[in-house]
Amino acid sequence: MNLTQLRSFHAVASAGGFVAGASVLNVSQPTLTAQVKALETEFGVELFYRRNRRSELTPSGRDLHAITQRLFAEEQEAREFLAAAKGLHTGHLRIGAVGPYHVTEMLAAFNQRHPGITLSMSIGNSSVVQHDLLDYKSDVAVLAHIDPDERLIAIPYRQHPVLVFMSSDHRLARRRSVRMAELDGEPFVARELGSTTRRAFEAAAESKGVTLRTIIEIGSREAIREAVIRGIGIGYVSEAEFIPDARLRAVRIADAEIFTAAHVVVLRERQHSRIIKAFLDVVHGTLKE
Repeated sequence: MNLTQLRSFHAVASAGGFVAGASVLNVSQPTLTAQVKALETEFGVELFYRRNRRSELTPSGRDLHAITQRLFAEEQEAREFLAAAKGLHTGHLRIGAVGPYHVTEMLAAFNQRHPGITLSMSIGNSSVVQHDLLDYKSDVAVLAHIDPDERLIAIPYRQHPVLVFMSSDHRLARRRSVRMAELDGEPFVARELGSTTRRAFEAAAESKGVTLRTIIEIGSREAIREAVIRGIGIGYVSEAEFIPDARLRAVRIADAEIFTAAHVVVLRERQHSRIIKAFLDVVHGTLKE
């Protein structure tokens, strides 16, 4: 006896005939008939009364059918259990981000739940990160600014105010807050033009009639910090990304609400990908904490 023979018998008994049983298993009727016949021959038992085109279970057939009903019901239960318990044990998730602050929080939570997944992260400004996502160079993007695109799905994650920061010996360093007008004409060290923080800060300055004097553009937060520490100019940064240092002072802006936001973005067509969906589930869980 083998499982194929039992499955063949069960299909015929449950469907009420060899033709219907063959249809259920998607095999030919002669194949199904041969499997059942082999089972009967091996054990010397008659399982069906064959009357013209009708097939009826014998007493032995009814008893065996009761057993195969339990057997294959438990097999299905086992399949459903394994499908539900199946975790992500292998794979590679590529993430592009505008900065490490938010994405490391997400990666830590994801790694704790799915330690078998390899994670890689690249850092760039919003324009570059969004382009890489659309070009399939990354699977998930963590963006501050999103250009409207129907191909994308974005989940709001966090929002933080923007601060100005300067060297500890700057004339404004002892202040708890400043007005935008007090920054008029001050030298600034800024990110490149694709930076969302720069875009938000310059828009706020323009709305207040303030002229910002950007004297140097640097495409690195770390390099901007060093330039500000050396007194080259004032910088601005999301509160969440400011790293305290005795040589620096962070000051709030009193008369302008400037915020940066983090969004988790994926391609709409890939949102149900096994690994991407698992990452989004972690993100939703983090937001509830």
